[in-house]
Amino acid sequence: MDSDGTQDARGTHANPVPRPAGSQDGPAVPARPSAPPPARAPEPGARTRPAVADWLDAPRPDARPGIWRLGYRLPKAARAAQRLAPVTVVGVLVPLVVALLLWSLWRRGTLPYQWALLRLFTPDDWWWGGTLASPRGMDGAEARVVYDGVFFAVLVYAMGRLGSWGDIVRHLVTRRGQPARALLAALGALVTLSFVFPGAFGVGWDALPVVDPLFSLVVLITGGYDVFTSALTTDALYAAITLLVLWPFARIGGWWPLLRTRLAARGGTPAGQAPQPAPDESRTSWPELRAAGQHEAADILTAEVRAGRMNDVDCARVAHAWTQARSLARLAAFTDAVLRQGAAALTHPSGARDLPGRAARHDLLAGQVRIGRWASGDRTPPAYGGAGAALGPETLGTSLLVVGPSGSGKTRHVIAPVVESLALQALTGRCAVVAVCAAGTPLGPDSAFDVVVRIGNPASVHDLDPYAESDDPDEAAGFLAEALAGDLDTVGAQRAATALAQLLGPYRAAHGAFPSLPVLRELLEGEPTALAALREALAGERHLAMRRELDARLRQAGTPADPAPALADRLALLDRPAFADFFGAGDDTIRPFSLRAVAHHPLRVRVDLPEHGHEEASRLITRLVLAQFAAVVRDTGRAHFAGLVLDDATGAVTAGSVRRTQGLRSQNAGVVFALRTVADVPEALHGPLYGAVGCRLALSGVTTWDGSRFAAAWGTEWVETREVAQHTVFADQPMTRAIHALRKLVTGKAVTTEAVTVRKVERERWSASELAHGVPPGHAVLSLTTVKGDHAPPLLVDLGDGRVVRGH
Repeated sequence: MDSDGTQDARGTHANPVPRPAGSQDGPAVPARPSAPPPARAPEPGARTRPAVADWLDAPRPDARPGIWRLGYRLPKAARAAQRLAPVTVVGVLVPLVVALLLWSLWRRGTLPYQWALLRLFTPDDWWWGGTLASPRGMDGAEARVVYDGVFFAVLVYAMGRLGSWGDIVRHLVTRRGQPARALLAALGALVTLSFVFPGAFGVGWDALPVVDPLFSLVVLITGGYDVFTSALTTDALYAAITLLVLWPFARIGGWWPLLRTRLAARGGTPAGQAPQPAPDESRTSWPELRAAGQHEAADILTAEVRAGRMNDVDCARVAHAWTQARSLARLAAFTDAVLRQGAAALTHPSGARDLPGRAARHDLLAGQVRIGRWASGDRTPPAYGGAGAALGPETLGTSLLVVGPSGSGKTRHVIAPVVESLALQALTGRCAVVAVCAAGTPLGPDSAFDVVVRIGNPASVHDLDPYAESDDPDEAAGFLAEALAGDLDTVGAQRAATALAQLLGPYRAAHGAFPSLPVLRELLEGEPTALAALREALAGERHLAMRRELDARLRQAGTPADPAPALADRLALLDRPAFADFFGAGDDTIRPFSLRAVAHHPLRVRVDLPEHGHEEASRLITRLVLAQFAAVVRDTGRAHFAGLVLDDATGAVTAGSVRRTQGLRSQNAGVVFALRTVADVPEALHGPLYGAVGCRLALSGVTTWDGSRFAAAWGTEWVETREVAQHTVFADQPMTRAIHALRKLVTGKAVTTEAVTVRKVERERWSASELAHGVPPGHAVLSLTTVKGDHAPPLLVDLGDGRVVRGH
């Protein structure tokens, strides 16, 4: 299969895929890859079924955002909430009974002024004088039939509008999945047609006034019955009536979308071969392939699954490749790869088919990682109570902010599972992940990543390209300006980018490449020798524009508003002996890695920041990676999701990064920010940061100050309160007073009466005090938003229920 360059030989294209960090040849593929969490042990003598087959066939119903879909079943409380309320049933029965009564009175002609409108809009010579509506001839008789049909149509419309028929239809039909929804609508259409055409169905009841009024109207319009001598006209009228009856049922049952889906599934059927329905609708038989006529490939994959030679990564990878092959019209290449390689077809360029080890529970078909369980309680909607809490690209695409103090479990419960999930999805071709963390952070072994960049470590195999393979001086200047001066109030980002571009552009024009960071530092510091050599290299008419850029830089040098000294001071943090072989300044033993590769390939990248003692340099590198990531993922034609995970986003949140984060949602990308406290972010950016991310998570132990920021972001809601006031009862009669006194003597309490007041008030979803003191250890409050706009309110999550049980 055409791999779009993801499986070509190294060095044969512009953006080669880096090999895994642990070995240039990639890890060996095990003969029997590991599978998802195993199924229940079989009984003695029973035929064993691979765990991956059970996982593949497990139900994954549609659910609210953040709910773990694998095996999800609506909780009992939610199912009870979905039952039809008695008032809804009454709202259907009462209008129906009233309509039947009115129709019965109409048929008997006993309604007052029943014929007034008919006599008003028809000529008098159609009726016998002295009667209400006795027809004198054909016109009057047919007009009465049309009149009956009009009244019946008005009656049905009024009954449908006044009754709860819409709720009944939604509950019984439209909320169901296909094809059950279409079948129920078809059953309703058949029942309705039997009342419209009882003779065609062989039933004995009278027909509803639908056909006769339409034919009578045609008679009145044409002036006679001659029009019905043509069989074509009669059949056309019957067909029109049938289509009018079927039209509302087609909308209710979703017939047209279902038909389009089935036709699209059969679009890959070879010419001359009729598509055949899948004999088994379970996922282990690959019904999508069979529906498209790819029976041989489906048989091979079915055998591989049932023999246990495929794991969940293989199944998700092949399913994704099939989707891509259909959209790009490459079915032949897909089939050829499956026939030749079976379970190992279309593997990741690294050759890996699984991670060395897993610490969280994943469902790669749904693209979810389970991080815990939604806690049951009064705040929790019925659909969430007790269900698994999960994250996926549909929510991470709106970016995630995680705040919790050291030791609260940010990395263990959230960051590590998210990185592991994105790395697994990268093996299926659906994702690229970049994780930035301090050296030694447990985000997975080196063999779980294709590229590991260890800044400042001489043993590092890869280097970080500070310019991300950019050939645009303005873009490269934007990267560096954000990294060097993004957090400086005294140096504007635009002025810093302009000063850098005035040096990067001339240098690239003169030397064909951007300068190394030591050279760039000399130029920023205004080293006379370096600037003179650069201007001399720009001799000639073709460099006239670049000489003007350089001259403009020279004129600004030394002025009070010159940002170059501040940029040079910041750049000195990276121009240290510890980083002498990095950022493009080393020899060929350390291969430069460009972050632009994640926009073209499903890569797994980890960037280890320098060891202790280089905190400011680490924050600078984090800002550089974030700025580069936001720029390289702008290609909206990219098929795979791109995720950036910052294990410590301290110093990375700037006005520019917040602005760029807001645009990632439409670019199939997202960022995870982890902070120990919101105080690590400039106060002016607190509101913009919370507004830029769609998902927010507050772990236990946050301060009241941090909790107030979450409380403001989550807003308020209307709640119903019930206040009970007790009032002492004062008796007027002597006997009553005596009884009250005796009762008080016995019970020790005065006789009181209760006054109950129920009202709706607006309250915070979570107050700052509740977040700071009411979240138990190992828990968090999480709110989610999907890229489509669906959202989950802030709810309590037990984070201890998302990890793999050791020994499984």
